[in-house]
Amino acid sequence: MARPRKHDGVVYRRPDSKVWWMRYRDRDGTRRLESTNTTDWEEAQQQLRERLSARDKNSRATVRKGKQLTFDEWADFFLANYSKPPIRAPKTHEANENALKSLRPAFGSSKLPDIDATQIEFHLRTRLQQKRHVRRRSGVVELGNLQASSVHQEFRVLRRIFSVAVKKELVPSNPCSSVEFPVAVKGLFRPHYMTWSEQSQIEQHAPTYLRNVIRIITETGLRVYKELICLNKDQVDTANKVVFVVDSKTPTGVSEVPMTDLAADAFQDQLEFAGPGPWLFPSSRTADHHQRSFKKVWRTTLQRANVRYFRIYDLRSTYATRLSAGGVADEWVTQMLRQSDAKVFKKYSQMKLQMKREALKQMNRCAGDSERGKRFDTEEDE
Repeated sequence: MARPRKHDGVVYRRPDSKVWWMRYRDRDGTRRLESTNTTDWEEAQQQLRERLSARDKNSRATVRKGKQLTFDEWADFFLANYSKPPIRAPKTHEANENALKSLRPAFGSSKLPDIDATQIEFHLRTRLQQKRHVRRRSGVVELGNLQASSVHQEFRVLRRIFSVAVKKELVPSNPCSSVEFPVAVKGLFRPHYMTWSEQSQIEQHAPTYLRNVIRIITETGLRVYKELICLNKDQVDTANKVVFVVDSKTPTGVSEVPMTDLAADAFQDQLEFAGPGPWLFPSSRTADHHQRSFKKVWRTTLQRANVRYFRIYDLRSTYATRLSAGGVADEWVTQMLRQSDAKVFKKYSQMKLQMKREALKQMNRCAGDSERGKRFDTEEDE
């Protein structure tokens, strides 16, 4: 019978070295000796715990592979397998490629596990001090400093790249989770809630098809460019009040979306307005294709309505907010948005201060104490 081992692994120093080494056994019992490449005892212990955890999860070979991968190699693999359509939208892939133009020179030759939060923060500070370059007919022109939102977009791409690496167990954790962005980014990820009076004002100055777009999104929560603008007429069933989404940003987005009476009327009006052809929003330039964008007409309509500009995508946030304000549970709102992560709901649901004040009016200060409650109400009436 084999003698039981007292320890899973141990950290020790060799007589001729200040660097800590670690000794442990693989799943098959093979004894392993590895250098931690550090003189810090706590850091060496952390590496030993990661090795033992990888051994228990049977992912040691994957972790070892991650230690050999450079950022450049993993970025190429990420672009090829987790960035292109149909996994992500074409614009998302384009944004990833643009972000990597600045990330590769900073981290390209580094091994994935060697990139830490300090290096990332230093890179972000350096980027915020750089100038923006624009290519024109006369050549490359240098403009002002890069905007914080542009640098933050690059940071988001880097965080996404490492998130996939963590899921694949190539690195133990995402270094971006410990990064503090050097400056405050104003106006980032703050959806605008469109009030009903604001919607009425906008619809008065909107062309017919844009008015239908506004009503459809605020009543169904469809994504503007990935789901609504490319709809075929045969995907809309106004009789049964349902829309069939066959392609979406995420797998959970592909589903049957119910519609309200107001949305059904808007769909019916758009079906009649679209005329012949398969598209619900046909292009005015090419009859065999749908419209490409609503951005120009949306901006013009807001100017005519004297409404401060906000993104047309925020109509989806308005849909979520109205559901939440109507008393729909957060779990159901997440399902109505067709989101796989409940945390995303917080980004969309932005209840206004007036809604919160209306909710405060329903407060019962004497709940559970009927006699005191009656006496309190009587004293207030007097």
